Amino acid sequence: MFTAYIEAVKLISIYKCLCDETRLRILNLLSVSPLCVCHIQEVLAKSQVIVSQHLAYLRDHGMVDSQRHQNWMFYSIPASPSQELEKNLKCLQDCVTTEPVFLKDREKLKKLLGNRTVQTLLDEVGCCGPSKKKTRSAVQKINQKK
Repeated sequence: MFTAYIEAVKLISIYKCLCDETRLRILNLLSVSPLCVCHIQEVLAKSQVIVSQHLAYLRDHGMVDSQRHQNWMFYSIPASPSQELEKNLKCLQDCVTTEPVFLKDREKLKKLLGNRTVQTLLDEVGCCGPSKKKTRSAVQKINQKK
């Protein structure tokens, strides 16, 4: 009985995370690649504070992992998600093909990253530097060279 209670609490926690559109959009992006807050912020057109609050909520509930790289925090889907989380993320991936907001977010992310990984972009142009405009223009220049 105690095990069933714990599993129910985990499931409730997952659904609390999934009941917000911004968090669903973030999970959609993270299913493509680990990302820095600035990448998510750019795609969602939300403030750094809002994005960071949602990421903290997801992290606190075990929905995402975080890792520091120099001055930046990167977020990703856990390498070994719980069975409940994994099933719900698969459901989210099914929605990606039919929901315009998810498709648009993925298109924006592809435009931002191009064919490069986040690590490659970091190595070439940095991330979330003192001038975000410089980072954006550097990423645009990289994408134009292709």
